[in-house]
Amino acid sequence: MDPRLKTLYDKRAMFIQQQKELLDKVIGEERGLTDEERAEQERLAGEVRKMDEIIAIAKTTLDEPRGDLRDDGEPQPTVQEFREFGDFLQAVRFNPSDPALHRREAPRGAEGRVMSMGVGAAGGFLVPDQFQTIIRLIDPQAAAIRPRAQVIPAGDPPDAAITIPSLDQSGAKGVYSGVVVTWLAEGHAKPETEPALKQIKLEPQEVAAHVVLTDKLLRNSAAAGALVTSLLRKAIIAAEDQAFLAGTGIGQPLGIIGHPACINIARTGALGIVYADIVAMYAAALFGGRLAWIASQSTLPQLMTMVAGVGGPLVWQPNAREGAPGTMLGIPVVLNHRSPVLGAQGDLMLVDLDYYLIKDGSGIAVAASEHPLFVHNRTIIKAWWNVDGQPWLTTPLLLEDGVSTVSPFVVLL
Repeated sequence: MDPRLKTLYDKRAMFIQQQKELLDKVIGEERGLTDEERAEQERLAGEVRKMDEIIAIAKTTLDEPRGDLRDDGEPQPTVQEFREFGDFLQAVRFNPSDPALHRREAPRGAEGRVMSMGVGAAGGFLVPDQFQTIIRLIDPQAAAIRPRAQVIPAGDPPDAAITIPSLDQSGAKGVYSGVVVTWLAEGHAKPETEPALKQIKLEPQEVAAHVVLTDKLLRNSAAAGALVTSLLRKAIIAAEDQAFLAGTGIGQPLGIIGHPACINIARTGALGIVYADIVAMYAAALFGGRLAWIASQSTLPQLMTMVAGVGGPLVWQPNAREGAPGTMLGIPVVLNHRSPVLGAQGDLMLVDLDYYLIKDGSGIAVAASEHPLFVHNRTIIKAWWNVDGQPWLTTPLLLEDGVSTVSPFVVLL
């Protein structure tokens, strides 16, 4: 490769890396983009597009019409990167034979594509990595579970089942899962001890969503890309949050509500929440991690008027100027409109989601079909991905007093 062209590729890769570092920072801090960060992302995206244009000109000027080698060692034509998600959607719908959809990832330095391979045989194409990152950029205020859980990457093969050990404290095994500690006099034999373990199996399950676009809108790549990105992000958040909260575990993740590892607190008042419920939940929680209240939005009238005892102060003191506080008993409050309504099991939970495991699989993949709505000039965009999840524990944890139990999942009945 001409060294001048390699310099251009290196500069393009630098802008992409800066985009990823900014997104990693936002995800790591569990927050959304600030206005300044959003402007910086747009600036970097513009720089990448500018470099694409310069590289395309340079390839022609520097007589670089051919790209990487095929499996048989012969050169293959250079294929153009997708600049926007809308360009990718257009190719899937109007030009499924586009070489860019079928080319495999080639991570050989800066000129390697960050494009995932086509899966045309399965009826769709995997979304390029740079667009997957944007679609999956989930604001912790929009999703309750994923931003706070233990997420296991897809790996290879991405959809294979994995098993993870979990301590078994059931029955008489005790706090250390059957391990017995004995003080020994000199010369006495050491007792044999072996921890009791259970296996938790995670196997990504397929989940699909679809959206209908007019063909006219789909030809406007910028508008279609922005709209579908937003819709997919919202669909992913909704589907996953609902399954992680209350999934059955049959063809979908196993949710927290109703799981054997939960401690269920019977509410004091019928269909309501009182301060005694808050105290009981707090006392049953496993401390030492990152606890959070997950509350249905329908609980707000109860929480914001709750007092500590007869004539006592408000527990969750709102402020007319600054709004409701972000914590209750010093623990963050996450309002979630996907939680069960006031009075139902799980309308309020106190959880440490480090103890909830999520296993990502393959996807997001996309397919497009105009046939069902052909006479209406509309296209169905179908997207699917694979994911599984379940609590890490199998039972609540027995404390060393041999009587009390606590859990990272405390649910109000």
